[in-house]
Amino acid sequence: MIARLRQIDFSSLKTILFFGLIARLVAAFFSEGYGMHDDHYLVIEAAGSWVDGQDYNHWLPWTPDNTGMPEGHSFTYVGFNFLLLGFLKMIGIADPKMLMLINRLIHALFSLLVIKYGYKITEKLSDKKTAVLAGWMLAMLWAMPFLSVRNLVEVVSMPFLVWAVWLTIRDTKKSTFFYAGILLGVAISLRYQIAIYAVGMGIWFLIKWEWKKLLLFSAGTILTFLLTQGLVDYCIWGYPFAEFTAYVIYNMNEGVGYMTNSNYFMYFYVLFGILLFPLGILALIGYFKSAKKHMIIFLPTFLFLLFHSIFPNRQERFILTILPLVIVLAFLGIRELRQRVFWNKFWRISWIAFWVLNIPMIMLISTTTSKKSRLNTMYALYGHSKGNEHILIEASGETKPEMMPFFYAGGWKFQFDERTKEDTTSLDTYLIHPHDIVFFFGEENLDKRIKEFKRIYPKMTKEKEIEPSFIDKTLHRINPRNSNSYVEIWRTHQ
Repeated sequence: MIARLRQIDFSSLKTILFFGLIARLVAAFFSEGYGMHDDHYLVIEAAGSWVDGQDYNHWLPWTPDNTGMPEGHSFTYVGFNFLLLGFLKMIGIADPKMLMLINRLIHALFSLLVIKYGYKITEKLSDKKTAVLAGWMLAMLWAMPFLSVRNLVEVVSMPFLVWAVWLTIRDTKKSTFFYAGILLGVAISLRYQIAIYAVGMGIWFLIKWEWKKLLLFSAGTILTFLLTQGLVDYCIWGYPFAEFTAYVIYNMNEGVGYMTNSNYFMYFYVLFGILLFPLGILALIGYFKSAKKHMIIFLPTFLFLLFHSIFPNRQERFILTILPLVIVLAFLGIRELRQRVFWNKFWRISWIAFWVLNIPMIMLISTTTSKKSRLNTMYALYGHSKGNEHILIEASGETKPEMMPFFYAGGWKFQFDERTKEDTTSLDTYLIHPHDIVFFFGEENLDKRIKEFKRIYPKMTKEKEIEPSFIDKTLHRINPRNSNSYVEIWRTHQ
């Protein structure tokens, strides 16, 4: 075994890509579920409902419950998932878990472009040794496989962004910058904030007085944006840039009061904390060290970071888009720092400590299902329900439960009610509007709660017990507001 390992060329890009692929395939098969609200409810629920002739979020103007105004959601990525899910259902694949497995596998393969072009950028700007280090980090960083198979626009846009950056530094052929602009335009259509990165690149071209590059780059970006946002929105709303305009208006008005944070260094903690201690500290220093020699990448990433740090609306995932480029810049800077004895020793200690921490973390994170109890609770209804049942979420022994993912049940007309700790309503009121199914969330006073409901639903029987994943249990213990708890499914037989 050891002899075979010695035969592997760990400095080869093919080897790095192979290990990166294996890690992502593991995550695709064993890391089900969704990481956050947006990577499911704003993508899969919307696209899945469209395929079935419904409109879960009421985004489309012809939907009866639509407000008649766009809500500020780009249809580019949702549209891709709509086409993918529609095609799979057309060829006979309808099981929600199988649909999402294929979805994750596609994202796993696509994410390899981040490793490939991140490696190439680093090698072009420094040497192969530094590229190998950056490549392994992009391939095997503990969070990357998990994130790579999620439906987060902040992550899905990474390959387009890194590919575009590679084209801008690959050669001086002017037409290349037009293609780079096209790729960046796609990234912007996936996540509007990437326009800040494009502005940073444009500023650099202006500083260098490279007008042809600027014009070609801008032309490619604008053309793509016109097609994906102007033409698509015109077909849907009757006028171009409807969703983009609504997005800007929302963030300038209501968005500034959402998820506010007075910690202006939050995104630094995210970007460099994800690299673990003490490597994250060295990476932070290396990132700024790279600025002088590699301003073409540093300026746009720093502008992107600065904008998000200043703008009041803050969530950790917002900054993930530039993580691969920050890693590249960090390793470029570390290469310079290692010329000194102190930093070289610090590097060796940091690199060893990183892998000691990273290996168990990547094994754990890549094999855990996120939001398992919610996912499997709804999946238990797939093929065993009419799709329009009245369901009560009984969570009086739990904190307020989160939204349930209709997609995994294969139906869109379920009617939900909730009973929480704060609910003082008499149980007898549930006889007025009987429920077909009761989801009991949480184990606190569970037997007592079930007994109380059996009084009004004497024929009630238990169908299934749903256990949360280890990660979900851990998060729930840390913060009870993470309602990823034990669930029991009971049918009332009314």
